[in-house]
Amino acid sequence: MGTRGTHLEKYRAFISYSHSDTRWATWLHRSLESYRPPKSLVGTVTARGMVPEKLAPVFRDREELASSTALGDVLNAALADSACQIVICSPRATQSRWVNEEILAFKRLGREDRIFCFIVDGEPNASDIPGQQALECFPPALRYALGAGGELSSVRMEPIAADARPGKDGRGNARLKLIAGMLGVGFDALRRREQQRRHRRLAIFAGSATAGMVLTSALAVYALLQRGVAQKQMMRAEAEAETARQTTTFLVDLFKVSDPSEARGNTVTAREMLDKGAARLDHELAGQPAIRATLMDTVGTVYMGLGLYKEARPLLDRAIDQRRNLQGTRPEVLADSLSHLGELAYWQADYAAAEKSYREAIANESAQPATPQNRVILAKSLHGLGEVLTSQGRDADAEQAFRKALDIQRQVLGPAHADIARTLQDLALVMDGAGDLKAAIPMMREAVNMQRALNGSQPDPGLALAIHNLAELLYEDGSYDGAEQLYAEALAMRHRLLGDKHPLIAGTLSSLGLVRQARGDLGGAEAMFREALAIQQQTLGVVHPDVATTLNNLAFVQYARGDRAAALENEREALRILRQLFPGDHPEVARIENRIGSWLTDAGEYAEADHDLQDALAMRRRLFGDKHPDIASSLVVVAILQVARGQNAEALESAQGAVDIFTTALSATNWKTALAQSAEGAALTGLGRYAEAEPLLQRGAAILSKDPGTPLAYRDLAQRYLVQLHQRERGAPQPGRAAAITTPQPFAAAHK
Repeated sequence: MGTRGTHLEKYRAFISYSHSDTRWATWLHRSLESYRPPKSLVGTVTARGMVPEKLAPVFRDREELASSTALGDVLNAALADSACQIVICSPRATQSRWVNEEILAFKRLGREDRIFCFIVDGEPNASDIPGQQALECFPPALRYALGAGGELSSVRMEPIAADARPGKDGRGNARLKLIAGMLGVGFDALRRREQQRRHRRLAIFAGSATAGMVLTSALAVYALLQRGVAQKQMMRAEAEAETARQTTTFLVDLFKVSDPSEARGNTVTAREMLDKGAARLDHELAGQPAIRATLMDTVGTVYMGLGLYKEARPLLDRAIDQRRNLQGTRPEVLADSLSHLGELAYWQADYAAAEKSYREAIANESAQPATPQNRVILAKSLHGLGEVLTSQGRDADAEQAFRKALDIQRQVLGPAHADIARTLQDLALVMDGAGDLKAAIPMMREAVNMQRALNGSQPDPGLALAIHNLAELLYEDGSYDGAEQLYAEALAMRHRLLGDKHPLIAGTLSSLGLVRQARGDLGGAEAMFREALAIQQQTLGVVHPDVATTLNNLAFVQYARGDRAAALENEREALRILRQLFPGDHPEVARIENRIGSWLTDAGEYAEADHDLQDALAMRRRLFGDKHPDIASSLVVVAILQVARGQNAEALESAQGAVDIFTTALSATNWKTALAQSAEGAALTGLGRYAEAEPLLQRGAAILSKDPGTPLAYRDLAQRYLVQLHQRERGAPQPGRAAAITTPQPFAAAHK
């Protein structure tokens, strides 16, 4: 960092934006300040400094500067006090004089490498395309480097950008990419945590949604009728008869199909009924706003249960608006709709809206008489809030919400209940995310035992999820026997519940494959990955992130088994999928391309390997600058290739660059630093500088042999380099090329 050690920054970031993009700035500001990095990363030192417990505070100016001729003292001071600058990029930002001035001011502080772009609209570098200039989203200060006099030069720059536009990174991944750059950590480390959490929640949702999708039309209407009855019981006594009549008429009419072409044979699907009912709500019951709001809430909630989020959102929004504006609406009725909207916004990853809805619901519910029914509803909203906070990385706040919900549930629901078991699960996962695995495991066991007692021998989605989650924690703890047994049980139960072709079946198969791979059963692992892949391709399509992940896991197993041609083929297919999903620069694309280059080096395909490795290195430089650990990971493999090709001077430069980065970002004694030193020593050996090479090779081999986290292949490589040195010193004939590194561990390669 340009001023590290001479200036203590007050702000984690300074957000520069056009005031036409205030909505984006407000969301990003709140999203960054509410984010909590994974506990496993907090305190580690990266190229950006020590990873903090939170990203707050982030500076965002709120005043227009139209009457000023220069940046004010407040903004200049805030820029100087900011560790990095985030520019919200759009055509509006390009037209803003003050956005450009803020970028220039930050560059003049010597912090050009700490400017991160967040694209929300327009096109990067569109000003270079005739007729497209109006779409340019990068202000001039981003596109050009500073000259010696502090003014923009004609030298073009490649800004580091996260792309929130639809079809690019998307808002969620763009946010994580931005945070990864701010912290100086790998995007994948943050993305995987989000994926794990989403997968856990998806498992709960999928069990109920799958059941909902197979309901007959009678069962769907039964759900609506039950909802109508519950709402009817809460209405004033004088309105009960009219409410019942109107609701019954509406629901019964859902069965009527006036046009035979509307039904296929003798059946009508639940989706067809819902669409018909939603359309009728637009023009019926205008004189009955309370009933209309109830039915909007009901139909919207059922849409949500079927995963039809876009259809659900306007109905729930309108139900809330009507209930707010309707005199006499009881707070608990409004709170019910707010809780439903909070859940929907959670599934849409609109965490700010979800938190707002849940907190308003909780405030309304807390003000109600403390009846058992009201307290159960309050606990449900607290649990939903906990899920939202967990997804934002706010583990401490999430744990507090879950514990409040658990206290209420234990008081009201008794010693054993499905709601209690689910809260125990989520609380255990939060504790694991906070780094307290030892406390998380017994809590998850309690959830599993409670689910077993409640369900007996009957399969249940909640029980299957609890078993799967316990297996995941045991795998994380290294208890492979217990993890494999539980994964197998969860798999059998999900087969009974979901059939043979379902994404959750594939997820459990992949987990079993990882366990078997960790235990050295490569054949069993490959069979599991192949079965999971077939299901994913059938249910999710061939272009999907989960398919790419499984292909990657399969490739690692094949490589470890010696089938390197098949491994390369599957890794290239995973790369093709990711390039299609993420057309621009993307950390995972660079990671896989770097891995392919390493494997090609091992196969002796040096020219092709060099192309992939250099492409991955260039992409990582565009994504992360020059001092990120991922840059060092690329440089190590480039150095190994260069040693193998006899390009020892170039290899020495690459290896030394990796050593410098790893020493700063990790430590001088980290095994990755030792690996880079071994490559440096090999390059010196090739140059005949044996006296300089020997201490590096001895030190590298010693660290790699003792560190339990070092893959075996790296230890072997360091020893081979050392043997080559001794042979050179004795004048012995040289062996063939130095073998490249291989790693049998999925997503754990040091040459990532």
